[in-house]
Amino acid sequence: GNHEGHFEAIKVSYDPQKISYQQLLDLFWVSIDPFDNEGQFCDKGFSYRSAIFTSDPVEKRLAAESLQAVQARFPGQEVYTELRDAGAFWPVEEYHQDYYLKNPVRYNYYRWNCGRDKRTKEIWGDAAAH
Repeated sequence: GNHEGHFEAIKVSYDPQKISYQQLLDLFWVSIDPFDNEGQFCDKGFSYRSAIFTSDPVEKRLAAESLQAVQARFPGQEVYTELRDAGAFWPVEEYHQDYYLKNPVRYNYYRWNCGRDKRTKEIWGDAAAH
């Protein structure tokens, strides 16, 4: 489909009794390469750039603080992850949903081939998400 002008994103629903927004932010950062202005790993282009979409002032403040913390941790490197207000969210076709579960071999090859784990470990060390 034509995703031009849109970001590919996931919508996260969470129970604040079980996980905090801050913990979600911490998980987000160690799963990405915040220094890539072209996209993420193998996926390059406008719709693959990293961004955090916030839905209220508290999320917005926490996201901004987390971005500043990442920037402070890596002086001299530009963090390209954008902070944006959450707008309309359109779910993608069913066959794209849970791709990693439906096609585990293909997904793991793609992930390894794209250097995702190697790159996140380079940036985040042992904190990198697996």
